[in-house]
Amino acid sequence: MARLPCEVVTPRLLLRLWQAEDASALRVAIERSLEHLQPWMAWISLEPLSDEDRVQFIHSSRTDWENGGDAIFGAFHDGVIVGGCGLHRRQGQGILDIGYWIHAGHVRNGYATELTGGLTSAAFEVEGIERVEIHHDKANVRSRAVRRSLGFVQGPEEPDDVDAPGEVGIDCAWSIERSGWKARRPSRDFLVRWSGDLPE
Repeated sequence: MARLPCEVVTPRLLLRLWQAEDASALRVAIERSLEHLQPWMAWISLEPLSDEDRVQFIHSSRTDWENGGDAIFGAFHDGVIVGGCGLHRRQGQGILDIGYWIHAGHVRNGYATELTGGLTSAAFEVEGIERVEIHHDKANVRSRAVRRSLGFVQGPEEPDDVDAPGEVGIDCAWSIERSGWKARRPSRDFLVRWSGDLPE
């Protein structure tokens, strides 16, 4: 399976694979965002992780990426963690889906829209990818504005598991096809790095 990008650069953000040296700063970012993220992020239930466990997660994520799996990124503005995001292969062949979270201290800066746009552009640089999707629980109404502003179209709502306290168990799926994205985004306002010597 083709390897996904390891780095995406947007006008303000650097999206790159997490590195072991990020573990401590990532812990602090999550600690300061717990109340903000807890209603919607199932993985928050695993917190607090030790720095050692977080480094292990980073190594495992890197191994998965090297083997053609998901790409899990930190989102940085001027070297500061403003969130995390990823390209995931969990929706089947020819599809990538995007997940993200924003640090509580950096919301309302347009970072969610910018990183989603950058990841969508990068996804369509991957051979064989024809659709990008974003999924969220129906109760997470704030997420809708990001999708609509980028041209994603909402599909049917489906029953889903409740994995986090704020969820109501209804999955809202948004998608955009390669042709639709290319028509909306004729200019290349991002840079993608695929491989090379990466720090651990």
